Amino acid sequence: MERILHFERAEYATRLAAVKAEMSKRGLDILLISEPPNQNYLTGYDAYSFYTPQMAIVALDRHEPIMITRGMDATSSKITTYLSDDSIRGFPDSYVNSTERSAYEYVAKIVQELGGETAVIGVEMGGYYYSARAHADLVKALPQARFEDADLLVNWIRLVKSPAELVFMRQAGLIGDAVINRVTETAEPGVRECDLAAAAYHQEISGTPEFGGTYNSSVVHLCIGERALAPHSTWTDKPLSNNTVINFEVHGTRRRYQINVSRTVYLGKPSTDYVKLADIAIEALNAGLDSVRPGQACSEVFEAFHKVLSRNGIEKDQRIGYPLGIGYPPTVAERTASIRREEKTVLQPGMCFHMMTGLWLGDQSVTITQPFAVTETRYEPLTRTPRTLVVK
Repeated sequence: MERILHFERAEYATRLAAVKAEMSKRGLDILLISEPPNQNYLTGYDAYSFYTPQMAIVALDRHEPIMITRGMDATSSKITTYLSDDSIRGFPDSYVNSTERSAYEYVAKIVQELGGETAVIGVEMGGYYYSARAHADLVKALPQARFEDADLLVNWIRLVKSPAELVFMRQAGLIGDAVINRVTETAEPGVRECDLAAAAYHQEISGTPEFGGTYNSSVVHLCIGERALAPHSTWTDKPLSNNTVINFEVHGTRRRYQINVSRTVYLGKPSTDYVKLADIAIEALNAGLDSVRPGQACSEVFEAFHKVLSRNGIEKDQRIGYPLGIGYPPTVAERTASIRREEKTVLQPGMCFHMMTGLWLGDQSVTITQPFAVTETRYEPLTRTPRTLVVK
């Protein structure tokens, strides 16, 4: 069976070594990884199988992780990971959606096989895929073990992208450009919102002539008309009308590496005040981007952005950036650093962010944003579409 590996084995070895070093620092013997992006990062595992329990296990004294999935999905482990057969485990279907047994009992048996009955075990307590029931079942099955919260341990390591990862981030950006152009070209009075969404999805999956895209971690956001004041709205089947604001957020995803990007299209003739708001938003975005450099704190980037707003009598309390990378539902955001007023995380080369500087003010809103990577000196835009208000 042919394996589909997107990185060299040495890349995975480097990632695993970094995780083990952090485990040692925290006194962890075993790390249970429930988050799909972290499983993908360490093993390459990729399948839409996370609706049932699955777990990657990293043990300090074992040379490679163990990937546990539903039995039928073990085939995906053989196809998409570098793991040996002994490190690929699949639990019987009798564990799936059962009221009598728990898949985490199966996970506990693997932990016991590794000698982990009395181990210090790290778990991702804040993860989207680690439920209260999962934790309770593990604690019950491993009563002599000590469980520690290791949430975000892998996420913080993932925050700095390798050169190989940045290749996929740039390709995702090119897909994102294609999606922006497709949505902008499709938006016309009379076009149904659902057809505009369909055009975006088609382009996200189709990608570019050079490489295709795939499903992303979130829905396309189409915030139209009155719903333009709602940052995370989707679409209806109503036709677009003239003199309408369309705030949209779309994605480019390449081999699970995802960028998010937003633009605003105005159908008709915008007011002078609206054009001025868009100009302020763009100036503030550019000021934030121009302040990006290694060694700069995230809060300093926020202040550079907000200085432009303050000069124009505008306040924005929300964060204006979150990290990008491997994306699985429900989000690509890595839950680590944010670009906001109180964030002291220092920027490093290889970090990637979506500078999401949307403004929602009273009865007006505009969303013109930019995904970027931190370089050795400044920043690299991951999409190339001009940061302008589109008027049609």
